[in-house]
Amino acid sequence: MKRIILPILSVFMLGCGHDPLPKPKGYLRLEYPDAKYKKVTSSLPFTFEKNALLATTSNEKNSGNAKGLDVKYPSLKATIYLSYKQVNNVNLDSLLRDAQNLTQKHTMKADEIYQQEFLKPENSVYGMIYEVGGDAASQSQFYVTDSTKHFLSGSLYFYAKPNYDSIYPASEYLKKDIKRLMESIKWKEN
Repeated sequence: MKRIILPILSVFMLGCGHDPLPKPKGYLRLEYPDAKYKKVTSSLPFTFEKNALLATTSNEKNSGNAKGLDVKYPSLKATIYLSYKQVNNVNLDSLLRDAQNLTQKHTMKADEIYQQEFLKPENSVYGMIYEVGGDAASQSQFYVTDSTKHFLSGSLYFYAKPNYDSIYPASEYLKKDIKRLMESIKWKEN
């Protein structure tokens, strides 16, 4: 019996001569389809283009002066909330301040807030987009206006606890859709 156990034991002891190596870090690889855009028309006083492959529109809201629409991305567990208000001769400053203050509320959790001016004078569309880095509740916010009649603001939210590393790929993909939405805004005449 000793003759059988000794050779087997020595094979096990000598067979494990390599030092263990740690596994290399794995990186999340998410691939999203190239977006194809489609014009969205609704009862709201503007049109825009949305990602026809991943986005749906729903929950058109109309409560007095405030109107809105949700652009949902079910597969990404995200929604862009659009809120429209009519501009009059006294409320434009207040609407701009409110949109900017909403972004500033995220500074406690944000690592950085990058702002970029948006101008498309041929369509009378002027605004700002804010990209929020870090574990903030909203990764992107924006507003556009013609500064005389129309004001539209939007915020991107994910249905998950804010973890910047986890939602970063989806957030980057949706930033392109937000920019396309802003570029494609056309105001309807009343």
